[in-house]
Amino acid sequence: MADPPPEDVRALAERRATERAARNYAAADTLRDLIAAAGWTVVDDPQGFHLEPAAAAEPTRLRSADVPSVLEEPPTAEVSLHWVVEGWPEDVDRALSSFRGVAGGRSLQFVVADVTGEPPGRWGADVEVVSLEAGTGWAAARNAGLRRSRGTTILALDGSVEATGDVLSPLEAALADPTVGVCGPFGIVTEDLREFREAPAPGDCDAIEGYLMAFRRSTLQLAGGFDERFRWYRSADIEWCFRVRDAGLRITSVPVPVARHEHRMWEAATPEERDRWSRRNFGAFLDRWRDRWDLTVRGHTPGA
Repeated sequence: MADPPPEDVRALAERRATERAARNYAAADTLRDLIAAAGWTVVDDPQGFHLEPAAAAEPTRLRSADVPSVLEEPPTAEVSLHWVVEGWPEDVDRALSSFRGVAGGRSLQFVVADVTGEPPGRWGADVEVVSLEAGTGWAAARNAGLRRSRGTTILALDGSVEATGDVLSPLEAALADPTVGVCGPFGIVTEDLREFREAPAPGDCDAIEGYLMAFRRSTLQLAGGFDERFRWYRSADIEWCFRVRDAGLRITSVPVPVARHEHRMWEAATPEERDRWSRRNFGAFLDRWRDRWDLTVRGHTPGA
């Protein structure tokens, strides 16, 4: 007997049935595609519908903008954990395995935004895979996944990070303070709003690096998603942290037990590509936040 469809897939099918009943066929078709991307086929019948495992085939790959949001729905998990796959899916295999092992009885939602065309089932039945069209930029892919967040707490992760102990409790404790917007183990600070360096100690900092960023679902709704001009990952984390600070919330570094492995996207790029893409991304950051010293821990311009 085939395994029953996951609850998230059944919920999508119920929403599709509602949209069809309301004659919102475009929305219904988008939900059908999302169900297909998760490896299931919705079949209409006299009783309404039923779900069948999709035949092995290329996943239906969506535009980021077509991935529906669940952020306005009540949360149904304690923590949502997110990865973007632009290559090296085995890194996310390792990361998923490590975070499954530190759940500590919590209800977790795992989401992978994949731009490589991997079979949706490769990461396991407990993972919601958002299959995106080739060429989707990093920030657009991250936003597509984040729109699927059903957890009260969200972790945006990189496949290079492996949990080696209880990562979630310290982050949840930090986010219990309503003045904290983003936390994570890799804090950075700046003295000149041009270069950032590792924060010297845990506590308030100017940004959290995107290897592991934790925040409340409500913070994502308040600040909005990542700036989709960032087609490469560099500086997108800094820009988003400044957006959270501009909304009146703090950024704080929290030690957690993780191991950092090779960052494949950085290592795969040539020095010339790293330099060109990094300059372009940092220019996008400066377009908006140039001279916003009030948003830094320093709080004033050098020499003032």
